[in-house]
Amino acid sequence: MKSYAVQITEEALSDMEALYSYIAVRLKAPENAMKQYNRIADAIVSLKQFPDRFACVELEPEYSMGIHRMLVDHFVVFYVIDNDTVTVTDVLYGASDTHYRWKERHLS
Repeated sequence: MKSYAVQITEEALSDMEALYSYIAVRLKAPENAMKQYNRIADAIVSLKQFPDRFACVELEPEYSMGIHRMLVDHFVVFYVIDNDTVTVTDVLYGASDTHYRWKERHLS
């Protein structure tokens, strides 16, 4: 069974830290924040096996760029597969316009 290396960009790590902080501080739920953070981290680590199990984003330009999306609770993890490496680029709140936010970050 093929195994992929999984990398996470500084931006995606910052996204995860921000969501942890929001839940822990603003919502005053530090235990929930840690559980959510861990669920996302575990899902990211799981990408080392069969990362193609999640489809590419069906909108352009993400589709042409091979950007995949994985849903984890109310969050969307964006990543790209390149040879033997999976690179997580963003972790965004799913209720927001993730397509717009992704384009704003990467194409502006």
